Formats: sequence, C-alpha cells, structure tokens
Amino acid sequence: MADKLAKNFLVSTIVPAMNEEGNIDEFCAQYAKMLESAPFRGELVYIDDGSSDGTLQKIKDAAQRYDFIRFASHQRNRGLTEALQTGFALASGDVFVFYPADLQYLPEDIPSLIAKIADGADICTGWKQGKYNKRFVSKIYNGFSRSIFGLKVHDLNSVKAFRREVVENIFLRKDWHRYLVVLAASEGYRVEEEKIPLYDRTWGESKFSFWRIPIGVLDMLAVKFQITFLRKPLLFFGVIGGCSVGLGILVGLYAIYLRYALGQGERPLLYLVMLLVGVGMALFLMGFLSEAMAAVKEEVTDLRKKNQAILKEIQRRLPEK
Repeated sequence: MADKLAKNFLVSTIVPAMNEEGNIDEFCAQYAKMLESAPFRGELVYIDDGSSDGTLQKIKDAAQRYDFIRFASHQRNRGLTEALQTGFALASGDVFVFYPADLQYLPEDIPSLIAKIADGADICTGWKQGKYNKRFVSKIYNGFSRSIFGLKVHDLNSVKAFRREVVENIFLRKDWHRYLVVLAASEGYRVEEEKIPLYDRTWGESKFSFWRIPIGVLDMLAVKFQITFLRKPLLFFGVIGGCSVGLGILVGLYAIYLRYALGQGERPLLYLVMLLVGVGMALFLMGFLSEAMAAVKEEVTDLRKKNQAILKEIQRRLPEK
C-alpha cells in the first residue's frame, strides 16, 4: 500500500461519541501509535453527540496533547447519522473512515481498510470477526439486506472507509448511515470488504436497543423503495394501477355475464368495479405526480453536483493566487 498512497494523502477518521469518557484516552493513544507506521497522514475527528458525562472534556484534553484531533459537539443527542454528517463537514481528508468510540474496533486495523481504497475501491466495509452478543440479530439483518439489495458483502453495519466524493454524492436521512454501502453501490461506486476483528467492550454500555430492529427493517424497505421504484415511480404505481383497473374490468365482465346470461343482478359487484377502477386511476395519477417530483429531484441533485465541482475548482485555485 505504501507505494500507492503518498504521505500527503489525508485520512479523516470520524468517531461519533456519546457517553464514552472512559474510552477517549485509550483510543487516542492507539490512534497515535497507528499513525507512526501508517503510509498516510491522519486526523481524528471526534463528534460529541450530546453526552451527559465527561466525554466532551476528555476530547478537549486529548486535543491539547495530540495535534491530529479535531472535534465538534452537539448540545443534544441527534443520532449517529447527524453526528457523521457533522464530522463529514468538519473533516479535511481525501478519504473518510467511520469508527465507533467504544474500542470494539481498534485503530490498528484502519490501514487494512485504506488498503482496499488504495487498490481502487470507492468504499470498503468491515466484516466483523469474532464472537459478539448481537451475532444472531446481525446475521439475520445482513442476510435480509443482501437478498433485498443484491450486495455481496457480509456486513453492512460495521466500520467503513470511503472516498470523500461518496458522501458528497448521496443523501443520508436520519438513521440511514447503516445503508451507506447500499446507497453508494446504487450510485455505481465500487464496494469491497475487509475482515476486521471485533473485541469485547471494556468500558461503558452498548447503545443498542430492541427498537433499533423494527426501525432498521422499516428503513431498509424505505431505502429499497427509494433506489428502485422512486427512480421510475410511474413504473411502480402504473403496474399496481393497471392491475387494479384490469381486475375491475374482469369483475365488470363477470357482473355483465351474471346479469344477462343468468338474470342475476349483483349490486355489490358494481361497487367493487367502481372501487377497483377508481383506485387504479388514482394510482396512475400518483405515478404521474411522482414522475414530476423525481424529475425535480434529479435536477436539484445535478445542480448540487455542479456546485460542488465549482467549489472544488475554486478551492484548488486559491493557493495559486
């Protein structure tokens, strides 16, 4: 990897932290040791996400000892996705790394993630190795995700390294950080994975709760809907609407057969025909409106990308003046 990454290559490790005061000093010490032999420059970007203990003060004290630390804080807990977005805005690196603050992943493994980026990947996700309490839940969740999104990676909810442009070109809603790999792959970015050891937490408590399971499943369906049907909404609503109208026509033909062939009038069938055809036409209308919204979204995304390109060009030329 050393011949592929120059020393001026900057890697920003973004570490959201909430009530992790007992892990800050050790994490910083291990990060400093990792940088001594790493073939890249590094900065450690801490985001205190509304901690109620001494986490923020520990970060400030560490920043006095290590010149590679940058930090920001939230007045209240905003969640992991917003903490990462704050870190993205603060970071200066060419490549971003997402690492938790609990020391279940050690900084010494960061270079192995960066190696895949150096070899041409746009995003490298970690594949947890070792025993852990949520292994069964994680296995079900990742298996379900692979089947829905068609990705050949084992672990979506782990540490990650990715080029800066990846997060500049995708949109993350609340709690969508766990689908960063999925969203990147949907935009055509090359995805790789690397085995990363997972260790037991030695200080503090896990932030995992039961409610993350149903929330994660619903978010999974929302992401799937956005990257497939919302790109061609008329196809989605049109197919369902067409099926509804077609079923209404069949029911209508059956009602006509009953009326004129058997002399039986079934008024409920007439109501059913009206309902099916009405729902079908409403779905077609929703499809047309969604197509208009999708077109506007694409134009806004295109403008955002052009603005980012202009800003990069301005930043590139500033040192030359």
